[in-house]
Amino acid sequence: MKKGIIILALLGLTIFGGLYAKRKFYDPKHRLDNAREEVKQLAANDKIKNGDLIFQTSLSGQSKAIQLATKSKYSHCGLIYKDGNEFYVFEAVEPVKRTPLDKWIAKGKDGKYVIKRLKNADQVLTHATITKMKQVGDQFKGKSYDLTFEWSDDKIYCSELIWKIYQRATGIEIGKLEKLSDFDLTNEAVKKKMKERYGDKIPNNEIVISPAAIFDSELLINVKAN
Repeated sequence: MKKGIIILALLGLTIFGGLYAKRKFYDPKHRLDNAREEVKQLAANDKIKNGDLIFQTSLSGQSKAIQLATKSKYSHCGLIYKDGNEFYVFEAVEPVKRTPLDKWIAKGKDGKYVIKRLKNADQVLTHATITKMKQVGDQFKGKSYDLTFEWSDDKIYCSELIWKIYQRATGIEIGKLEKLSDFDLTNEAVKKKMKERYGDKIPNNEIVISPAAIFDSELLINVKAN
């Protein structure tokens, strides 16, 4: 009897501890604290540089549809820049803006991310080039997020922002441009999202650059994944 009570007590403590740990992990403040520590370690180990690309699984309403259509778990991306001693991510959300790197990491699914870099970054990403990239990016700052993924500068989405900044500032095209019809649009979640955005007139020939296409580019190397 006594042994059974002890076992039940231990089981209860294990379950409670697991629930507490899980709740703590998903607590926004705890996640931000973890992300701040991550950024400190990245900076200390020279794992982040101006012009790096960072990817995550977004928690936005369209994230799942993007993952299914592109067959990739990464649905959001941005450009890392350094300002003084601080790092931030230049990203296309609503609106296009820069976000402190720790806050950017914390808002992704489970705080997971991947950082990539041009293979020849040391030769290409000079101070002058980074300055030019920022100048190109400033033309998009404050613009609305492009929910219909059009290949214009009126509105802009995350991977389009990265692609255009690199192409216009360096001449380098990171990731293969595709058409909307190249993606897998057969899943019901994707169909629903497409219906919301386009109605019955889906622009299948619209030029698109996806986070997956940039992520898979042979011009990049992995710098950090957690």
